[in-house]
Amino acid sequence: MEVVYRRCCGIDVHKDFITACVLVNDPGKQREVRKKEFRTYWSDLQKLKLWLYASKVEKVAMESTGVYWKPVWNVLEGHFPLLLANPYHMRNIPGQKTDQKDSEWISDLLAHGLLRPSFVPPRPIQELRDLTRYRVKLTGELNRVHSRIAKILEDANLKLGSVASDILGVTGRRVIEAIIGGQEHPDWLADKACGTLRAKRISCVWF
Repeated sequence: MEVVYRRCCGIDVHKDFITACVLVNDPGKQREVRKKEFRTYWSDLQKLKLWLYASKVEKVAMESTGVYWKPVWNVLEGHFPLLLANPYHMRNIPGQKTDQKDSEWISDLLAHGLLRPSFVPPRPIQELRDLTRYRVKLTGELNRVHSRIAKILEDANLKLGSVASDILGVTGRRVIEAIIGGQEHPDWLADKACGTLRAKRISCVWF
């Protein structure tokens, strides 16, 4: 099979360490396998980068293993052409893939152009995606807290949700704070109403 990259590297990524395998397919010479293990700390990844430079690597490939590939990618990005491979795609490629030879297997597939790259957006888009995902997570957490407060009020026979569409709005919070402060009389609680709700004269009734 034709060799596409004569000097390439496959990286098997784990949480605390990575195994890098450089394949050297120089014309007229026997294929050379160079394998080395690095920890995933920033200083060790810098050593990985220097080692790849010394080996004159043309391209680097790694699997998208959880989030562990990101620190490696961040250190090597801009220094080498990178390829992020989907592990599901790699499993469907025939061959002798083992845990001990993961990095060599990735290198071999890369050398022959058999890896399908996954899309990795530019750094600003990655940061925006992280931010929006975190916002979605916070919104979901807010909704869960809202539902829990509504359930607690219903369990206590306080029908605040029947007269206020948003129990955590301005009026809702004032009423809840008053209840926490020990106020129970409906007229006292109705005085906490704001805006259009004030005309309804909120009455929190104990059943």
